[in-house]
Parts: sequence; structure tokens; C-alpha cells
Amino acid sequence: MASDLIAALATAGGRSAIGVIRLSGPGAPQCVEGLFAPADGKPLTAHEPGRLIYGALRDREGRLLDQVLCTWSKAPHSYTGEDTAELQCHGSPMVLSLALEALFADGARQAGPGEFTRRAFLNGKLDLTKAEAVMDLIDAETPAGARTAAGQLSGALSRRGEALYSDLLDVMAHFHAVLDYPDEDLDPFTAEVLKDSLTKARQGLADLLSTHKRGQVLARGVPTAIVGRPNVGKSTLLNALVGYERAIVTDIPGTTRDTVEETCVLGGVLLRLMDTAGVRETADPVEKLGVERSQRAMEQAGLILAVVDRSAGFTAEDLDLVRRAMDTAPTLLIYNKADLPPALSPMPMIALPDSAALSAKTGEGLDKLGELVAKLFPNREVGEGEALLTNARQAEAVSRAKTGVERALSALENGVTPDALLTDVEEALSALGELTGKTVREDITGRIFERFCVGK
Repeated sequence: MASDLIAALATAGGRSAIGVIRLSGPGAPQCVEGLFAPADGKPLTAHEPGRLIYGALRDREGRLLDQVLCTWSKAPHSYTGEDTAELQCHGSPMVLSLALEALFADGARQAGPGEFTRRAFLNGKLDLTKAEAVMDLIDAETPAGARTAAGQLSGALSRRGEALYSDLLDVMAHFHAVLDYPDEDLDPFTAEVLKDSLTKARQGLADLLSTHKRGQVLARGVPTAIVGRPNVGKSTLLNALVGYERAIVTDIPGTTRDTVEETCVLGGVLLRLMDTAGVRETADPVEKLGVERSQRAMEQAGLILAVVDRSAGFTAEDLDLVRRAMDTAPTLLIYNKADLPPALSPMPMIALPDSAALSAKTGEGLDKLGELVAKLFPNREVGEGEALLTNARQAEAVSRAKTGVERALSALENGVTPDALLTDVEEALSALGELTGKTVREDITGRIFERFCVGK
């Protein structure tokens, strides 16, 4: 498809060993030829595409800027499917800025966020699941997260989605072939055949949908709310888990007024920690807002760490909070301040969640907490080629496809004729098409690529 020429810095800003400038679009290598002179004296495009060429980078007045490496690719054999070029410079912000200015003056424009990958999608080089995997790979914070993204980038989810799409398409094609060519020697389209095909499709969609929770944990981590009464050590625990003083810690109750967010890896699991205000009755309007935000954090959490001050004993307020946490999300009970003598208060006579006694101040017992987290979220190795749904968009598309198939099966059982119930199959096909991008809307793709950094 026709497009203009874009350019952007593809490496992080600031000083670095290497800085990469990327171009894509018609005339990309010719634009670079205005600045780059290969050491062997031949023009860039006289060299074989895909090879790294050494030479001099000059500004528009011909003044030497850097000694660099350059490569170019010819459409459609490139990441974007267009003519592309790439300059590998020393990581001087000034050199990179001057080079970009010269490229913009010669007809390129600044690329927007994710525009290179968006062009790859629009030109059929990537589908949406692979495009999303690119960003997941860049954002990966654990080895398992990186391997998951690499698997999806290799096409694991695409292949699974395409297989399910193909099965449903076969159902539609069989029906229309029998309808349009009654004199041909075709297998009859019976209710039994249709039911078998739809039942198989429903199970396949259900199996794929069941991977969503695990895929989200691997790709984005577990939203984790740290809750408890004031001064039980919630902020100290957050600081201990992240390894530095991220949250303010004082002996004054009510210090934390807003949720403080940070990430850590515990028990091999990525946790997105939310340190919340102490939960208690208060007349302070600001602290009251903090308590309300604590309640919302619990509702959004995939894991709740309910903290109790072991040196003060288990109170009625602790019990009420733990009960609410257990009713909301998977919960671990933390008896903090294990470095102090324990209070001799009676334990509540209810079933409590798994617990760990620890000292957030000294770090003693954090390993035990890590074991409990790993038990709740087993970090099973992602098999090569294993398809996982890693975000809500993907899960929503598969869920709608499954609903369409279930409606078709229900209609079939109620005696609806195949020509009528296949409307539901068409809706399922459309939803599956959104998974890979066959039928996705422009506003959806826009939101996806807005997540990307400029230059990718």
C-alpha cells in the first residue's frame, strides 16, 4: 500500500554506545544516500540489500559527522514490507539529532509511535497478535515473560487462531457448497455433522480462552494490593520487596494517603505492587479518600497481601479486613514485625489463608512469602509453540467467538434450520478475525499501536 517516507531514532535517547536511525517508505535508501558515503566509493543502493556497509555520515553541507554502518532493504523483503534503510551511528545525541534533521530536510517525516510495526501489520508482514507480541517482548520484565512474547511473535497464537477460524470457515463453505451445487457428489450437510463441528470448535475456543489468566500473569504480572491497618508495616514491606525506599515510612498512622505502585519479582512471579492507605474509620477527609482508594485497589487486585502486626496481635479490624480480602481475590496473610516479641492474643477461629511470618524491616521471612506466591501462580515453563492469550482484547475476541458458537449449538438443539443458525457462526468468524486483525476496526488498531515507542 502507498505511504510516505518516515524516519525515527530506534534506540533510547541519551548517550550510548550505539544509536540507530531507521527509515521506511518510498525512497528510503535514496534519502540516506544524500548523507552516507560508503568507504568503497559505490552508492549505497549499488550494494546488495541486507548487508552492513561501512562509510562516512555527513551533514547536508558535506561536513563529516561520524563513521557509521548502514544497511538497506528492498520491498517487500523488510520488516515493514517497504523500502527501508538503517544507520548505526555512535550514540551521540548531537550526531543523531543532526542526522535526523538532514533526513527530514530531504523529505522524510518523523515517525509516530509504533508506525514501523503498524506498517508491517498493514502490509501483511505481521498480524495483530504478533504486533502485540513485539511490545510484550520489549516490555518483558521476567525470563518467562520474554519467552512467552517470543513464542507469540513466532506465530504460536496466530496459528491457533487461524486453525479455529479455518474450522468454522469449513462449516460455512460446506453448507454453501451443498446449497449451491446440489447435483455435485458432495457429502451431505446434516445436523449431526454440523453439531460435531460446532462442538469441536466450542471446545477449542474454550481451551484457548482458559490460557488468558496465565498469559496475563506472564506478560504483565499480577496486580497485588498490600492492605492492612495503619502502621502494620505495609510501606516497609513494599520497600523491602522492591529493594529501595520507594514509600515513606514513619511511626505516624495515616502517612500513606494514596496508592504507591511499583513492580518486583517474587517467587519467580512479576508482581505489580500497590501500597495502600491504612484501612480504618477516620474523620480526616484526605485519609478517607486514601481508604476508599485502598478498597478499589483490592477490587482490582489479582493477589492481596493482608498485613497484620504480629507484635500487636490479631484484632477485630484485622479479621474483618482479611475476610473482605478473601472474598475479593487470592489472599496471603502476612504476620509482620517478626523481629519483635509476638503478642499473646487469641487467633480467630476461622479458616485463614496461607500465611508467612516475616520482618519487612530486616528482610527475614521474605523467602517464605516468595514460596507462597510461587505456589499460587505456578511459573510453568512456556512450551515452544504454546498459544497464550496475553491481553484483554484477545480474550474478549475469543470469548465472543465462543458465545457465537454456543448460540449456534443452542439453536440447533432447538430445531432451528442450518441456514438460520449459521448467522451465529458468521459472527464467531468475525470475532476470530479480530483476534489476528482480519476484521479489526481502525480505532482498535490505533489503540494497539499507541502503546509502542517511537522508532518501533
